[in-house]
Amino acid sequence: MSQSMELREDLRVIARNIPAGSRVLDLGCGDGELLSWLIRHRSCTGTGVERGADEVIAAIRRGVPLIELDIDSQLDLFTADSYDVVVLSRTLQAVLRPDLALAAMRRIAPRLIVTMPNFGYWRHRLRLLSGHMPRSKDLPYSWYATPNLHHATLVDLEPLFRDADLRQDKRIPLSEHGNPRALGQFGANLLAGSAVYVLVRGDRDSAEL
Repeated sequence: MSQSMELREDLRVIARNIPAGSRVLDLGCGDGELLSWLIRHRSCTGTGVERGADEVIAAIRRGVPLIELDIDSQLDLFTADSYDVVVLSRTLQAVLRPDLALAAMRRIAPRLIVTMPNFGYWRHRLRLLSGHMPRSKDLPYSWYATPNLHHATLVDLEPLFRDADLRQDKRIPLSEHGNPRALGQFGANLLAGSAVYVLVRGDRDSAEL
């Protein structure tokens, strides 16, 4: 099996945008799949952050350095510029204050990679028209059991990045299966199930955050 085939589709996209040898902080790292791969195949170092009991055990078994802390309230434990890249995959919609989380991430590293499900995906719109809350591979939970606190379309999400003084280096729309769309940016807000954003600091001094 090739190295890339070891990763979930959307994690391959993230991995391709992390330079070899980077110091990586993976917030909401789940079972540590991404960070484990980066350590083994890209000579990266890093730390995973996770609170789910099963995920913590799985990440430890993979040999991933792990910290259990609250993304909403404890990111100030990391010093400024202590990492090269911060990853927040499928987690921004589940934090209490996405704006504060992004501000903290911007302080911790100059490069951010954020993955977010797209509530504007056409299948979600059709399901809403039928009178039901959307469910999909990217939004798999019933409305009463979901950990997601916020739902956003891509066009709603991107002003948040600007307000956080983060510039989009790349936007990679993904299909519902997690791979880059053949049509690229065309109709992304309607046709993409999710998107990977590669973000860098804007002009404001990060020391202000």
